[in-house]
Amino acid sequence: MAAFLLGAVLLIVQPEIVPSRPAINSKTETTSQSVQRELLKKTSQKNDFKENIHSNGSCRQLPQTIIIGVRKGGTRALLEMLSLHPDIAAAESEVHFFDWEDHYRNGLQWYINQMPLSYPHQITVEKTPAYFTSPKVPERVYNMNESMRLLLILRDPSERVLSDYTQVFYNHMQKHKPYPSIEQFLIKDGELNVDYKAINRSLYYIHMQNWLKYFPLDRIHIVDGDKLIKDPFPEIEKVERFLKLSPQINASNFYFNKTKGFYCLRDSGRERCLHESKGRAHPQVDTWLLEKLHEYFHEPNKKFFELVGRTFDWH
Repeated sequence: MAAFLLGAVLLIVQPEIVPSRPAINSKTETTSQSVQRELLKKTSQKNDFKENIHSNGSCRQLPQTIIIGVRKGGTRALLEMLSLHPDIAAAESEVHFFDWEDHYRNGLQWYINQMPLSYPHQITVEKTPAYFTSPKVPERVYNMNESMRLLLILRDPSERVLSDYTQVFYNHMQKHKPYPSIEQFLIKDGELNVDYKAINRSLYYIHMQNWLKYFPLDRIHIVDGDKLIKDPFPEIEKVERFLKLSPQINASNFYFNKTKGFYCLRDSGRERCLHESKGRAHPQVDTWLLEKLHEYFHEPNKKFFELVGRTFDWH
């Protein structure tokens, strides 16, 4: 009896056994992230969220194509031009689903709700330029749909840096907030400030390597942003072929607006141009500073050309 009582006491005071679990480091997904990944896979395969189909047969669906970047590369122009095609349904605003944690935690139903209504024969497209430079995004997109067709539009890295600064500068001016000159960002202790975020975003080969871990090169179409500005039709033709669209967009859909200084769109007799925030003049930069930018990007550009098997007319 004493032995029995002693055993009972020991059983009561025995500490609860907690199953061991692996330590989580910066490279290991948390349980919730893992669950989200599996949900993405299953949803993309089953397409379970195609609900609320309208009487005309349209519904909201996961995008089959994403414009992943690059910031200030011409993503808005590309989306607007691509929208000329009747088989394209484009999300109007930047969704930031894969790069913003608050949005990603909302899950796929939230993502689908941000998409436009489309018909079964149409390709749904969304564009978020920050995707290209966000480390977590390639894997997340892959887990949703490993067959995704990706569009990446790039410009001369030096010009992209200047455009990046110009956008932030004007955003501050509109709010009547002072903003430092571009030289204060580009120069540090008499040398080029390579820690400036705008410069890092122009190191295309670094970010491209991350995407190629998950998607083969034939799933990523690179649009030449500089050529798109000067002569948009040939670049859009290439995009049509990449997306396996019937050739519906033609040269007559584009006309050069001398007042704005860039091409605008003509669709069924209706003319429209990009927002006035597009095509803004860059700040005047000393020649020696531009040369420093060109010199800095020379090797990274060379690595990028080798990575994608293609060259661009960049400094």
